[in-house]
Amino acid sequence: MPSDSGIVRTDADWRELERRVREQTPARLMEGRSGASYRTATQLQLRADHAAARDAVQAELDLIANLGQEFIERWQIFEVSTLAASKQEYLVRPDLGRAFGEAARSTIREQCPPGCDVQIVIGDGLSVRAVSAQVPGLLPLLVEGAGERGWSVGRSFVIRHCRVGIMNEIGNLLTPKAVVLLIGERPGLATAESLSAYLAYLPAQGQTDANRNLVSNISRNGVSLVGGAARILNMVQAMLTEHTSGVHLKEE
Repeated sequence: MPSDSGIVRTDADWRELERRVREQTPARLMEGRSGASYRTATQLQLRADHAAARDAVQAELDLIANLGQEFIERWQIFEVSTLAASKQEYLVRPDLGRAFGEAARSTIREQCPPGCDVQIVIGDGLSVRAVSAQVPGLLPLLVEGAGERGWSVGRSFVIRHCRVGIMNEIGNLLTPKAVVLLIGERPGLATAESLSAYLAYLPAQGQTDANRNLVSNISRNGVSLVGGAARILNMVQAMLTEHTSGVHLKEE
């Protein structure tokens, strides 16, 4: 088949092009069509992926089922909740996911040492599946890597119905130098298992996303666990060195 440039492309050329495209993205490209519509198999897969994304958003966290008893015991994980009383309320009232009640604040103060170099917390966010898939492999890499750099690390815990802004409350409660929040990303049609890591230096009430840095798309088809851990640790190192975060700190 001649291209616009007049070069003849063989079937093998087009198969190689398709292979290279699919290596770069999970997006639905070059899927073919039936008339003006997707083929049946493509349409059914699209509907299945959409259902999986909706299920991931609606799912409630189950600490043992999602993280495993052995993991919880090894890292002494405990759970607190924001002011959102249910997943439905969390979805329609984002502000409630950015604040703790007094019971949660008391638990955090009792269980976590204040003033550590790094405080790592886990939030369910918009995808419990992402937390379940990525956190058991990522948290050990972060804690061990922080220890190798000589940093003190606070006791990690899980936050139910969590929004990113909760980092400000954690900063007020525990006064760590840096907070790392591992949180489930909003699912897309390619995956519901993508995790984000938000980072902030001396987070406190009133801070916004402009004060935070982000490593996103930690997943099987995105940033690897090893690569994600390295980027997070390097970013924390930069924060501790430069005494800032967010728009004033760029990832090398």
